Amino acid sequence: MKTDATAPPQKKKAVDWVTIRADFPILDQEVHGQPLIYFDNAATTQKPRAVLDALRRYYERDNANVHRGIHELSNRATAAFEAARVRAAAFVNARSAQEIIFTRGTTESINLVAQAWGSHNVKAGNRILLTEMEHHSNIVPWQLLAERTGAKLVYLPVTGDIGLLDLSHFDQWLAEGTKLFAMTHISNSLGTINPVSELCARARNLGITTLVDAAQSAGHRPLDVQEIGCDFLAFSGHKMCGPTGIGVLYGRQEVLEEMPPYQGGGEMILNVDLQQSTWKHAPHKFEAGTPDISGAVGLHAAMDYLDAIGRHKIAAHDQELGAYAYAKVSRLKGGIRLFGPHIGRAGLVSFLLKDVHAHDVVTVADQRGVALRGGHHCNQPLMRKLGVESTARASFYFYNTTTEIDRFSEVLGEIQNFFGG
Repeated sequence: MKTDATAPPQKKKAVDWVTIRADFPILDQEVHGQPLIYFDNAATTQKPRAVLDALRRYYERDNANVHRGIHELSNRATAAFEAARVRAAAFVNARSAQEIIFTRGTTESINLVAQAWGSHNVKAGNRILLTEMEHHSNIVPWQLLAERTGAKLVYLPVTGDIGLLDLSHFDQWLAEGTKLFAMTHISNSLGTINPVSELCARARNLGITTLVDAAQSAGHRPLDVQEIGCDFLAFSGHKMCGPTGIGVLYGRQEVLEEMPPYQGGGEMILNVDLQQSTWKHAPHKFEAGTPDISGAVGLHAAMDYLDAIGRHKIAAHDQELGAYAYAKVSRLKGGIRLFGPHIGRAGLVSFLLKDVHAHDVVTVADQRGVALRGGHHCNQPLMRKLGVESTARASFYFYNTTTEIDRFSEVLGEIQNFFGG
């Protein structure tokens, strides 16, 4: 009998993407008489039956408020809610479940940090370093903090249509009074994948606090907060097969314990007197009121579902689809402008057809069953940097196919002919 050392290596099992697609009942429909092609995954992803079933089971069997109840349903709900916290910690390789705060999504997570950490740590004259490719949710909270404190916002520039960060002054700007560096992991408009581990390490060497917006990466590739070395990381459930209204903020335990509460109310307190109150430790200190219990249950199911497939496999599939779509669209004749890196891009393509507004592209594509998104994608500063008001965007997930991309390319050709004629 062969030992493990002499046994032949096992072949990696290929993913049956077609079978997986059947897990998503919403995709099996027609829109305007055409088979649905859903290419709006950067805005929100669809939900597999495993998540839908988890939500139904919770509401049919276990629905109750958490933590303070003694009866059986409350015990079940509490166990499910806290199990989701443990699962989220494993999902990002946090050191402890106590480093996981449940929020409504990435936006609330960043606002929590800006309020609770920022108001306690950022002073007049400090710098907050962002990038020009940030989503509004990673700009506006810092603008509000700067207005309150007198801090200054500084932005790493983006290098034109190719969409990479210009890091030529990065270390200099870090050294000039920067208190916080907040960056997106994957750009929702450009498909750029930023080197967050390297950038966080360079900031950490100078004692600078870091936050990573992982809204576009959490459901698309493995995340390891210890390897990244960030102080905070935020993501949303609905962009990774989970329900809307639930999100996660990871924070290093030492940092969370030093932060004051974000909101006050029930659940986050140890004791309340008429004149003062005392708080629980993190993470419960930051979760005032009744949480989104069902959302956490659904998010747990989504994380299990994604890891059963393998996030490294999803990442590879995403990049294959992104590269395939970029190549198909770039071959269209009649004038097209593409945004973002030529290679190494995530699974999305932003573009403009010559003399056709992005909203017209999306409207006509919808009539042919193709769901795209047109607009500034909550990236108005980036759009101005690129010299445009908006772009059309096709964003992919593991249930999408190259056959769908072929049809998408045909539709773009039809749109060109329609507006060119």
